[in-house]
Amino acid sequence: MNTHGYTYQATLAASERIHWRVEDLIGEDKRLDFSRPFLPESLARVESLSSLRLGERLALNQIRGLGYLYMFGLVEEFILPFVLDHARAHLDDDPYAVRAMIGFASEEAKHIHLFRRFREEFERGFGTPCREIGPPATVAKAVLGHQPLAVALTTLHIEWMTQRHWIEVVKDNQGLDPQFKSLLKHHWMEEAQHTKLDTLMVEALSRSADAADIDAAVEEYLEIGAMVDGALAQQVQFDLDNFARATGRSLDTAEREAFVEAQMQGQRWTYLGSGMTHPNFEATLRELRPDAADRVAKVAGAFC
Repeated sequence: MNTHGYTYQATLAASERIHWRVEDLIGEDKRLDFSRPFLPESLARVESLSSLRLGERLALNQIRGLGYLYMFGLVEEFILPFVLDHARAHLDDDPYAVRAMIGFASEEAKHIHLFRRFREEFERGFGTPCREIGPPATVAKAVLGHQPLAVALTTLHIEWMTQRHWIEVVKDNQGLDPQFKSLLKHHWMEEAQHTKLDTLMVEALSRSADAADIDAAVEEYLEIGAMVDGALAQQVQFDLDNFARATGRSLDTAEREAFVEAQMQGQRWTYLGSGMTHPNFEATLRELRPDAADRVAKVAGAFC
């Protein structure tokens, strides 16, 4: 039962009122300010690392900022072809759905471009190359190997996660670099429409599914989450090395353990817990199948 009121026509109209170009947001005189943090502390989790000096915590925050936008670019590498495949199913029946989904795909392509340009600007200003998980094509192939409803749930999770971060911890934070914050704002503006299209996509894919089908899709969604969790553990190790190269700081065993613990908690909340527990994501799951919502809520406890 549709309780949200989203439609392809209304979402398309809202999307068409949003206009920005990558070139308007980054490059030339639009520079990152490396004297300021990029991420709020609830995502970066650097302030608890008391053994790090102030400048070192700032560098780690910025490394996490790089990883944050890299991760969005990474997931949009599988969202883009998935959305295009879904649009094909509507070619003969709903022109608003086709236009809305093609617009969705175009915006995801724009975001990928934006985040690649950001990385170029970051490395130019930060001065130290940073290693990230991937490659994106391999990750996309692994995710798209799952059934469509599981991928749609994963995409919905990501879109609501994006909304939560901007609204709850970024929008009113005046301490962040304004340039980095601008990138997040413009990304959020379009993702706000994508949450609606993702919800409609989940409903379309689940329309003919029975309880067993939905349970299977949710299990595959959780498998994708477990894959992400493993990748995040790898990224924490990369960030430990990224931090050492950027600062020249060698951490002792206790400091490394504290680093890994704090950063793993931050990564898990950022990419897993904050999406799994978003009220609108939970509501979609509960409409599909209450038992599935309860299953995800139980798993989410490990990431919050």
